[in-house]
Amino acid sequence: MSGSAATGEVLDRARLNRATLARQLLLERAALPVLDAVEQVVALQAQVPNPPYLGLWSRLADFRREHLTELMESRQVVRATMLRATLQVMSARDFLDFRTPVQPALTKAMRGFMGKRAEGLDIAALTAEARALVGERPRSYGELGAELLASRPDRDASALAYITLRTHLPVVQVPPGGTWGSGANATYANADEWLGKEPSPAAEPDGLVLRYLTAFGPASAKDVQSWSGLTGLGPVLKRLRPELRVFRDDQGTELFDVPDGPLPDAGTTAPPRFLPEWDNLLLAHADRSRVIADEHRTRVYRPGARVLPTLLVDGFVAGVWKIRKERRSGAVLAVETFGGLGPADLAAVQAEGRRLLEFAEPDAAGHEVEVAQAD
Repeated sequence: MSGSAATGEVLDRARLNRATLARQLLLERAALPVLDAVEQVVALQAQVPNPPYLGLWSRLADFRREHLTELMESRQVVRATMLRATLQVMSARDFLDFRTPVQPALTKAMRGFMGKRAEGLDIAALTAEARALVGERPRSYGELGAELLASRPDRDASALAYITLRTHLPVVQVPPGGTWGSGANATYANADEWLGKEPSPAAEPDGLVLRYLTAFGPASAKDVQSWSGLTGLGPVLKRLRPELRVFRDDQGTELFDVPDGPLPDAGTTAPPRFLPEWDNLLLAHADRSRVIADEHRTRVYRPGARVLPTLLVDGFVAGVWKIRKERRSGAVLAVETFGGLGPADLAAVQAEGRRLLEFAEPDAAGHEVEVAQAD
């Protein structure tokens, strides 16, 4: 169905919820190759190494840690800066296709974050020097900052590393950096040297927008901007409109969608799912009411741009969780719900929680799920 043939059908919050969960592989665990799943969701936020593994475990049947690690080691999947100037795990293909279109968002983020620390810097010269240093051998954040500081002693080493490695130089982390359980001292390599191919020079974000709609649609222009960090996407959607379906939400906001995006019935079963911190499901829309009620937002989105690990019940955020290790009982999954769960939901959450512990803490002396329910 093309945009010109679209009916302007109104999609309520429940329909939008199920559509998004279906595309995010959260209605049922998919029997997909891991690389295909990574590309289906476009990227998995990876501010720390473990969340992408947990996110894939919640989405795929029979997922094991080594499946993702092997893709990173074979250079088919990378961990690098991308959406919203944050670290993401994505396919090498998508990194090469989309790194150039997101550069304006990375530049804007750098200016906002660095402020006066970037004033007067010759960014082109700085980036060229960083590229040469990283080309000699992979460098860590601290190593590169110290080396760049040698010719700019009046600057801040951390700022120099951030400007190059996180915003202006197309680089990827070298395994074991970014793999399960790895530390913060990852090293970076030039993307073209690591992947054997230059990032696409095409700067138009049309392909990125279409991939977003495939993974998170139907969605508004503001939603796409919130997910990508890019602004001024109105002309892009206008250009793409003849290819798209067009809906409205129950507030009258125009929503765009790819022609073949699934739109499950609002009553489609959505089993409990545990999502890791910073999961892109919680960061992909300006209007997040399709996955979390407004009254629960402050319990999930925390100071310092943290997004806590969440529990989905019937498709919506119903609580937060953490794993703690105890000497006697082993690994404990502590779940705090935002409201009372019925007996069936509680049993399903406890069963899913035990499976999560078996994945995340297989060597623990024992596994225990504690659910603290709000009144």
